[in-house]
Amino acid sequence: MKLAYRIVNVFGRPGEPFTGNPLCVFEDGSGLSDAGMQALALQFNLSETTFIFPSDKATARVRIFTPAMELPFAGHPTLGTAQVVRALRKSPGAGDSITLEMQAGVIPVAAAGDRWTLQANAPKTRPFDASRSTALAVALGLDAAAFAAPPLWVDTGMEQLLVPLASTDAVRRAMPGAALAGFANASGKVSVYCFSPLAEENLLVRFFFGKNAGSVTEDPATGSACANLGGYAIATGQALPLRRTLLQGEAVGRPSVLGLEVDAARAIRVSGEVIELGGGTIAL
Repeated sequence: MKLAYRIVNVFGRPGEPFTGNPLCVFEDGSGLSDAGMQALALQFNLSETTFIFPSDKATARVRIFTPAMELPFAGHPTLGTAQVVRALRKSPGAGDSITLEMQAGVIPVAAAGDRWTLQANAPKTRPFDASRSTALAVALGLDAAAFAAPPLWVDTGMEQLLVPLASTDAVRRAMPGAALAGFANASGKVSVYCFSPLAEENLLVRFFFGKNAGSVTEDPATGSACANLGGYAIATGQALPLRRTLLQGEAVGRPSVLGLEVDAARAIRVSGEVIELGGGTIAL
């Protein structure tokens, strides 16, 4: 079996090919077992690897794997895979406006050139246990004074802990330790998102997650967390419409730019540039 794949960078800076978050997209996952897809994701060892399938509900069906697990939804895999689906034109009408069937539901995606925008699901939230705030601060290498407001669990497709910090400096100072593994979401996954004050037009953000079993790492760019930040804005009563530019990846040497919009009707949109680098085949 020969499998064709492409490598793209998502949320990159136009004209800077080695920015953004890398993604491997397999053009056709038909015939692969769950174990086979998981093994390929571990082989590439990127934040996520995706596999495209036919769909009777959308332009294409997509499955998303980290090196350790499958995800119901993730932002940069959605945008990057949309670019490949458009290029392949696997279904009639696949163009600048497509839909992708994920485990989390059908996600609309649209493009202007190589800049893609997804519309996220409506957010669900639940409170964070305030008695654990000090322990969370310590796990992030900070003190409780660094928090600008209580953290909040938000889910627009994948639940994450949104942690509002008091300054850009506080975001930069975060140095997560092993104790962060104690703050997993309802699915048992570590997904912690720190961001600078939401009142600013340009935010510095960082996302810490469980990439491989037993380890926590930092993501260069996280579209699902960007969408969840939109959910946080709604849940905390921020004035709408809201538009923000999120800067991520600084601490890991992969500068990334994400666009967030929450319109007056509370629709959440996440946008970013997709840069295709190349591809190849794997023989199994």
